[in-house]
Amino acid sequence: MSKRNILVTGGAGFIGSNFVEYYLETHPDHRLINLDKLTYAGNLVNLKNASSHPNYTFVQGCICEREVVEKVFADHKIDGVIHFAAESHVDNSISGPGEFIKTNIVGTFTLLDVARKAWMTKPFTKNPAFENARFLHISTDEVYGSLGEEGLFTEETPYAPNSPYSASKASSDLIVRSYFHTYGLNVVTTNCSNNYGPKQHTEKLIPTVIRKAITGEKIPVYGQGTNVRDWLYVEDHCRGIDLAFQKGKAGETYNIGGRNEWKNLDIVNRICEILDRKKPRPAGASYKELISFVQDRPGHDLRYAIDATKIEKQLGWKARETFTTGIEKTVDWYLK
Repeated sequence: MSKRNILVTGGAGFIGSNFVEYYLETHPDHRLINLDKLTYAGNLVNLKNASSHPNYTFVQGCICEREVVEKVFADHKIDGVIHFAAESHVDNSISGPGEFIKTNIVGTFTLLDVARKAWMTKPFTKNPAFENARFLHISTDEVYGSLGEEGLFTEETPYAPNSPYSASKASSDLIVRSYFHTYGLNVVTTNCSNNYGPKQHTEKLIPTVIRKAITGEKIPVYGQGTNVRDWLYVEDHCRGIDLAFQKGKAGETYNIGGRNEWKNLDIVNRICEILDRKKPRPAGASYKELISFVQDRPGHDLRYAIDATKIEKQLGWKARETFTTGIEKTVDWYLK
């Protein structure tokens, strides 16, 4: 692709900020405009390496406010969208679902509709100035619901979301799909498994375990810690998004997973073992002694696991990090 003006939404968050820095490095001829509301989950510190880059512009604003989105499109001649911005913490969606409905559904609709009006003259007819414009929507494996002990989520797995968060993401996925089938908008969707790595917000599992451990607090584990997740190192995810944006087929969905299934309790134990080695507690006690089992989350899905065969075979993507290598890098980053 030649020179592009790409809007990244939510680029001050965990995955978004990792992506911005990755993309600026790998696509020196593209401009990135980062639109972020800077809620509690967004932090400009995450972008300190990008902030002085000549091809990077930050705009503070909300994806739900149409005038804001229209102005960004007009001012920067946007011809690509990579849409990260979302409310994403399941616990918060249980206690306050309204923000999830607004941001994840209304915000996605607003972006799609502004893109459609900028890039198309009528359904299935592109504005010649935006012939190659594309909208990439980043979603989650949680839209597929919960797996039993066997099987994997594929792109054909029926949607069965079980939390207000996953239901709001499933809704946004379907709106994206509708803009392809109704208007011919050039869209691609990616659904990823649990991400981990540098810059993740402290509310998530892995940062919580590290933070609680090194401050000597109890490390909370839901239920008996038997819930299984497929873990994807954030830089591997960034490469997958990039491939889907550059080479994915319009209207298609690509599942991005790490093939790294771990029970929550095994992850907590692994982090404790790494910390025992890298930052020993006084008197030789293990961090594992801080593990505390707490009441399970309502509607807690048992297992998620992604079959990434499609993106591996069609686009040539492959995860480079194993969980063993990725978790070492992650713990080192938080200790620093």
